[in-house]
Amino acid sequence: MTAKKSGSRLETEIERCRSESQWDKIPELVRQLSAKLISNDDLGELLLGECKLQTYLKENPIKQGASPRGPRPKLVEVRKHLTAALDRGNLKADYLQEASILMAKLCYVEGEYRDALGSLLLVGAPVYRLSMIAEAYATKGLCLEKVPAASPSLSNRNTGSPASNRSTTDREQDIITCYEKSGDIALLYLQEAEKALSAGIQNRSPKPGPTAQDQELGYFLETGLQRAHVIHFKNGNLTQGVGRFREILRAVETRTTQNLRMTIARQLAEILLRGMCEQSYWSPLEDPPTVSPLDDPTRQGHTHSKNYNLSRRPRVYSGENLFCPQENTEEALLLLLISESMANRDAVLSRIPEHNNDRIISLQSASVVYDLLTIALGRRGQYEMLSECLERAMKFAFEEFHLWYQLALSLMAAGKSARAVKVLKECIRLKPDDPTIPLLAVKLCIGPLHWLDEGECFGKMVIEMGEKAAEFRAKGYLAIGLVYSLKATDASLRSMQEEYQRKALGAFQRAQSLSPTDHLAAFYLALQLAVSRQIPEALGYVRQALQLQGDDVHSLHLLALLLSAQKHYHDALNIIEMALSEYPENFNLLYTKVKLEAMCRGPEEALLTCKHMLQIWKSFYNLTNPSDSGRGSSLLDRAIADRRQLNAMTLPDFSDPETVSGSSSSHSGSEPVSPISPSTLSTLSTLSSLSSPLSSPSSPVFVLQPPPPPKNPPSLSTSPPFPSSPPPLPPPPPPPIKTRTQSFCTSRVEQALSEVASSLQSSAPKHGPLHPWMTLAQIWLHAAEVYIGMSKPAEATACTQEAANLFPTSHNVLYMRGQIAELRGNMDEAKRWYEEALSINPTHVKTMQRLGLILHQLQRYSLSEKVLRDAVQVNSTAHDVWNSLGEVLQAQGNAAAATECFLTALELEASSPILPFTIIPRAL
Repeated sequence: MTAKKSGSRLETEIERCRSESQWDKIPELVRQLSAKLISNDDLGELLLGECKLQTYLKENPIKQGASPRGPRPKLVEVRKHLTAALDRGNLKADYLQEASILMAKLCYVEGEYRDALGSLLLVGAPVYRLSMIAEAYATKGLCLEKVPAASPSLSNRNTGSPASNRSTTDREQDIITCYEKSGDIALLYLQEAEKALSAGIQNRSPKPGPTAQDQELGYFLETGLQRAHVIHFKNGNLTQGVGRFREILRAVETRTTQNLRMTIARQLAEILLRGMCEQSYWSPLEDPPTVSPLDDPTRQGHTHSKNYNLSRRPRVYSGENLFCPQENTEEALLLLLISESMANRDAVLSRIPEHNNDRIISLQSASVVYDLLTIALGRRGQYEMLSECLERAMKFAFEEFHLWYQLALSLMAAGKSARAVKVLKECIRLKPDDPTIPLLAVKLCIGPLHWLDEGECFGKMVIEMGEKAAEFRAKGYLAIGLVYSLKATDASLRSMQEEYQRKALGAFQRAQSLSPTDHLAAFYLALQLAVSRQIPEALGYVRQALQLQGDDVHSLHLLALLLSAQKHYHDALNIIEMALSEYPENFNLLYTKVKLEAMCRGPEEALLTCKHMLQIWKSFYNLTNPSDSGRGSSLLDRAIADRRQLNAMTLPDFSDPETVSGSSSSHSGSEPVSPISPSTLSTLSTLSSLSSPLSSPSSPVFVLQPPPPPKNPPSLSTSPPFPSSPPPLPPPPPPPIKTRTQSFCTSRVEQALSEVASSLQSSAPKHGPLHPWMTLAQIWLHAAEVYIGMSKPAEATACTQEAANLFPTSHNVLYMRGQIAELRGNMDEAKRWYEEALSINPTHVKTMQRLGLILHQLQRYSLSEKVLRDAVQVNSTAHDVWNSLGEVLQAQGNAAAATECFLTALELEASSPILPFTIIPRAL
């Protein structure tokens, strides 16, 4: 009785070691069992054969596609043990089946596929032998793949049908069925094994066994789980392959299958992103379509369908209110986020040499997941979410350039420019010979950040690379030229302006000599010459730029401005209209069109263009709902603004001399404005020199036109060069603006503007980015400017109020209020508005010019002269300021100085464009 109890305890311990893959303990347990129970010699042979075979497979793992191994010395011992156990016939039925399955596995390892198939004739395997049954089906599938279709060894199949009567399609279905059965049973086995371990079965032994993480799938179980969908994809049956993926992923997860699930999830996500469109997608809870464009059309009549039932199937996730994807990108993103979570959880971060291979594998797996996340999120413009995901990848990123670079690009796309520059510095350290990285940093520094000193350093890095930079060396000079050009705009001293302009011209000329076919080099050289008022030379280079790139919007815009500087307004308007035919949603072109139409065709046409801009704004943005901030209740929230605006809506940089001086220094280092609530928007608008669209360097320049000053000489009757310059007196002969019948046209335009304003519901800013509201405010101010030119203060006040609802304390709004007060003849009120505008932006040149004229009218000559001299110091090319300064000096009796000012004004006015050249953005 004692021996029987001892034998039972040993058998229990043996079963535990087998289930936990502790093969090194089996020989000792078999020795003890044989000493106590003499009748179990055959069972001992079976156990020894199994442990030696499993140990051999662990030490010599099989790889898919490898050639047959053939007999091995250790495998010879396995065959002896299994043959002894089978030949004597003393084993129980269950153990006899196990011995047959192990013999089939041994034959497959040795390359004897026909013998392996002969060992798999048993049916009705007990369910509690799940692992061995799963391996048996996997072995059968492997052997069927290896044995030729016409082999006579297939004649003794379960059905008894001769192989010659079975088609190739039926044979493939048998193979797939074997693998799918193996996979399903393997999942059930792993679930039951983990359930048994959690119940504490391992605690029955005095020595605890290994944890669940130490268990391995093994070649045969892993093949059963992975081979079926591979065959589906190989046969062009993408629908069935995706369905098999989903079946495996819906099964309740075990610790042993975590790495496999991550691999399958990543593979399925890649298929969804690269091989499936929204029209061919079906929900995981729906049956797959019988005919799908995803499948090979030559095999659509031979699709595989499951023709087996298992008495026990693996458990699947179920419950109420579970999220179910509704499109391919949603499902791909869900899978990738799960994979990312698993990759971060199982990351190998140790730098010791022993873990080097594991760390490389962990990094590669995570990198693939993040690359696919970049594709999925990039398609929807969810760069905020992408940057957050890549920030979590930084634990892998030590000395890994790819992840750092991906993070930098995502931060750039998300508008986090300051952080992107810092990440790009690390990329430069990791890859110092790549010229594209400092060029990206320059792009951010001279664009949204306005870090000109840092941009100069990055540009010099590219130039100092010399021949290593290859074709990017010209881009380096182009970047340096842009930095110097912006510095010239920022400089307050004329000597510094001239010095930076000279450096900028030299850099642009060098860039063009290095890359004569680059239209940007010719364009920026033309732009810098235009800013320097060298109009004929600028025309030559802009024509050269258009020959290289005939549809470049900035070159066309510059050409129109140059023509307006030569007073060819109708030709300039034709160029603008031609450019708008290619870029109908470019607001910068539309702003210029408003100015030119007011000059050439009258204010009615300009008002119609303003109405058209409001309609474009309404179609461009859908701001009736809260704006997308990178998050949302749905897994995927679409970005509100159409991504076309990234190409169609180009915004100027810190090029406006009227806004840059007061905002450049304080703006540097700041991030782009994030979505905010209406309550905080009003507070932010008080910092208009920082964030107001009317002065922000990231927004187009407002065009604010005051009423004509009473003392302007007729010789200055040209269009203003800068946004808020006084309206020109019409050149002789005057255009027929006032002689046209305006009553009907004006009322029609006013009604149209009123209808558009009503359709926009309210101008009060809502949640979301500031850029749409910046654009809307600018449109209203353009309309107000046109009404001022028509001497309609009531309508101008209404338009200005719409802009004030958005940004009530912007200096441009206050300046416009001053213009309206002047139009009404209320000089004291106008003076108060101008003073308030200057308190917000002390360097707004047009406000200074109008305030100087009012002080002149109040006979406060000394203060007027000081204000106007300060304005000239800020912008020495503003001809109307020079003219006003001449009037003040003349009133003071300083005729010589006044004459010099008038001559300077005449000279500048002769080359003054309809809008300043700096409205064109300067960016890489």
